Amino acid sequence: MKVLALGLVISLAGTGYWYWQSNENESDMVKAVQLQGPLPAQTALSPTPRSRFTPTPSTRKGYYNLDIVSDFTLPATKTITFCGAGRNLHVQQDRTKIFRRGFSAVDQTRMVPGVELWKDGFPAKGWKSALQLSQRAWIVYRGYFRDAFGLSWAENSEKAGETLYRTPPATPGARPAPLNRNTLFQASTELSGACFGFGDCPPGGTKNTYGFIFLDIENDNTSVGNRQEQANLYTYMIKTIKENISPQTQVGSIAPVLHNSVGYSRADDYKATPEWLWTMPARHTNNSRQRGMPDDIIGKSFGDYADFQMPGTYYVYPDFDYSIRHTGDGDRHWLAALLGEQEVNMKLSPKKRIAWQWLFNTQSELPNSSKAEHAAPPAVAEGMGIFYWFTGAYGALFWDDHTDLIPDQPSPSDPNQKGLGNDRNYTCYEHYVHGLWRLFKHHSDLFNGRETYLNEATECSYDGGQTWYKYNANQIKTHDVPFVRAIVNGDQILIAATKAYAQPNQTNKVMMRYVQNGYSFYTTITLKGDEIYLGRATMNQGRK
Repeated sequence: MKVLALGLVISLAGTGYWYWQSNENESDMVKAVQLQGPLPAQTALSPTPRSRFTPTPSTRKGYYNLDIVSDFTLPATKTITFCGAGRNLHVQQDRTKIFRRGFSAVDQTRMVPGVELWKDGFPAKGWKSALQLSQRAWIVYRGYFRDAFGLSWAENSEKAGETLYRTPPATPGARPAPLNRNTLFQASTELSGACFGFGDCPPGGTKNTYGFIFLDIENDNTSVGNRQEQANLYTYMIKTIKENISPQTQVGSIAPVLHNSVGYSRADDYKATPEWLWTMPARHTNNSRQRGMPDDIIGKSFGDYADFQMPGTYYVYPDFDYSIRHTGDGDRHWLAALLGEQEVNMKLSPKKRIAWQWLFNTQSELPNSSKAEHAAPPAVAEGMGIFYWFTGAYGALFWDDHTDLIPDQPSPSDPNQKGLGNDRNYTCYEHYVHGLWRLFKHHSDLFNGRETYLNEATECSYDGGQTWYKYNANQIKTHDVPFVRAIVNGDQILIAATKAYAQPNQTNKVMMRYVQNGYSFYTTITLKGDEIYLGRATMNQGRK
C-alpha cells in the first residue's frame, strides 16, 4: 500500500504517539496508527430514554397513535412541516397536538378550515388564523401553474421557449394589451393572495404570509438545447415569488437540487459538481425579450434566490429488505442514502437544507416497489427521526400521498387498491415520532446555533482503539461497520449509533473519540441488533 502522506503528531491524551496517513485506496479515509502508549481513559455515555409504548399492531390499518410519547416541541433552530396522513385522527379532539409531537408547521391541505385557513371566499370581518406565520406551509404543485394559468411548460419543460414571462408592454401610442393571465408573472404574483386565507393581508395590498413555500413542479429535466430557456424561467419565477411574500416567508423547491443521488450512496457522488439548473445564470435568448423577460435577472440563477435547498430521497423497497446485501458501492442502504445525500450537498452549497421524507416506499421498477405498500421498518423510521438531524439539516417536510385516514376498513376487493391509503399499517409514524421525541425532548438545548456537527469527521475505531477512521456514509456502508455520528456543543457531546440491517441476536462494539479544542474524549458503544442508540456525555478537558 503506497503511503501518500506521513507525519508525526502527539496524542491529545496519554503518552502515546500516533502517525497519520492517507492511502490511495481509501481516498477520503483518515487512518491513525498507534505506535505506543496506553489507551486514554474512557467516559461512559448516558443513554437517552426510550418511551415505553406498545406499537399499533400490524393487523390494524389506517391508524396511528401520537400519544406514544409525551409533549415536546422542536428547538427554534429547526422545522418540520406536517404533510402526512391522518391528522384527522386527532385534530377534532386537539388541534394543537401535532405541534406538541415534533411538527412545527402544517401544509395547507392538512389545515383546519375556518380555524387555521379560510377556504371559501373572503373571511369574516376580523377573522384571523389560529396559526402563526411560521406554522404555515404550502406545497405548490405543477397543477397550480398548468391548470390555473394555462402554463403547459409546468408539464412539459420543452415548452420553455414559448412560455410568456409577462404580457409584453404596448408599443408607444398603441392601446394597452388586455391582461394575460397565462404568464409566469401572473402565476407567481397571484401567490401573494394567500394572505386572504389567514386574514392578515397588509393594508391596501397583498403579500403571501405562509412561513414556507415548497415548489414541486418536477419539470426540471429538459434537453440540452433548452437549458438556457429553462434556467431563465426558473430564475424569473422564484425572483417574482420572492417579491410577493412576507419578509419571514422562505421559498425553496424539490428541484433543482445541487446533486441528486436518487437513493444511492456511491463513492462517485462525493465528486459531484452542482447541477446546471441550480447554478446556470439567466441570459437573453433569441425571443426572450419579446416574451417579457426582464434584464434584472441577467447573471442571476435559481440558486441565488432560493432560501433553502431540498436534498433528500424517498426509499424503495430494497432499502427495507434485511435479507439482501447492502454493502456494495452500488447497493442501496437506507442510512447511507440518508446521510450521504446530505454530506454531498452540504459541500456544494452553504444554504439551509430541508429534505422531503416519506415513511413508505415510493413507486419504482425495483423489486416489490410497484406500489407504496411497504412501511419503513421500526429502526428505519426511528432512525430517520434521529440521524437526519445529525447532519446539521435545518428542516424536513414530512409527506404522504394520502391525506385523511379512516381506521379499520375492510381489505379492498380490488387488488389495485390493496396496500394503499387506509389499507396500510401506519405504525411507522409512531416510530418516527418516537425518534424525534428521543432527540428533541431530551437534547433540544444542544440545538441552539452554537453546535458543531461532526459528520464525516466523526472518528471511530472498530478494533478496540488500535486504528481510528473518519468515514463518510459510503465508506461506512462498504466497510460494513456501525454508523456513528456526533454533535458537539461546548463540553457536551451527543452520539447516535447503529449497525444497520443487523439481526436481533447480533452484537457490535464501536469506539468513538473526540480529540479537538482541548478535549480528549473516548467512549465505547455496544449495539444490539439494529437498535438506534443515542447517548450523551460531558467531556473533560484533556492536555495537549
